[in-house]
Amino acid sequence: MKSREVHLVARPTGEPAPSDFRMVTTDVPDPGSGQLLVRNDWMSVDPYMRNRMNDVKSYIPPFRLDAPMDGGAVGTVVASGVPGIDVGTTVLHDLGWREYALLKAGQARVVDTTLAPAETYLGPLGIPGLTAYVGLKEIAPVRPGDVVFISGAAGAVGLAACRVARHFGAAKIIGSAGGPEKARRLVEEFGYDAGIDYRAGSLGKRLHEAAPDGIDVYFDNVGGDHLQAAIGSMRDFGRIALCGAVAGYNAETPPPGPKNLALAVVRRLSLRGFIVTDHPELAPEYAALAADWVRDGSLRVPTTVLTGIDTAVDAFLGLLRGANTGKMLVRLNGEAN
Repeated sequence: MKSREVHLVARPTGEPAPSDFRMVTTDVPDPGSGQLLVRNDWMSVDPYMRNRMNDVKSYIPPFRLDAPMDGGAVGTVVASGVPGIDVGTTVLHDLGWREYALLKAGQARVVDTTLAPAETYLGPLGIPGLTAYVGLKEIAPVRPGDVVFISGAAGAVGLAACRVARHFGAAKIIGSAGGPEKARRLVEEFGYDAGIDYRAGSLGKRLHEAAPDGIDVYFDNVGGDHLQAAIGSMRDFGRIALCGAVAGYNAETPPPGPKNLALAVVRRLSLRGFIVTDHPELAPEYAALAADWVRDGSLRVPTTVLTGIDTAVDAFLGLLRGANTGKMLVRLNGEAN
């Protein structure tokens, strides 16, 4: 059996280019005892993958050159050397960017596709949803009556964060996204009380118009001007969860920090970065809540889907440019929804 997989062949400078990647065809071995052979049906592309293309020490090792990349995927077991995991079982794992994955038993988690479609475990029932929950429960806790601002609001984490903020009693939830269409959908479809098009003039001014009395919590997926605008609108003792800084991921030199950081002292703000994998204890309680939200329709994270391993690089580059609404996925087996 043959499998195609995507290799990183050059470390990007600035925005990645298609020439930084290569498609490689490999032979797929049969699984041995304690192993699973999985046909990947869906794979995820995520902003954090850009940082893994740099050869720098971080919370997760960088991608190796001339080797397959990896990331979240769900697929179907096609051969099993693991008692209790039968052929046909759907599993979640981290060996994406390839059509077939050979896994040790401990690398795969069986998922229940009667609860939700398989791809949902890469979005609202997976790491993006849990990230939102950790950020707004543990890092920058939302309290009843709070005004909450979320950047990257139309992405997978941002849309889950809106539902989580509502769960914890937020009185008003403001989202920022790129373009008037996304800003409109935040309010009309996705549960936000106000949507800001960050491309339409001064972000700080538009945030003040949406929250004239200030904000209590900011969930930061973007950094840069969004973080500066949020600090400018924070009330005393406000909380900021630093989840990501996608605005600077392609920067060739470190972007400058917020010019108004001194306000963090004056207003006694809390700014705290976090990594979702540091909080596994919250996964069971989030999973129970999210399952109910998916069933009742109150947690809806749309998908932007490209089809085929050949489109994986395009999907990733599109994600960095904001081409997605909701979760960006690549469907590796079958037709796109």
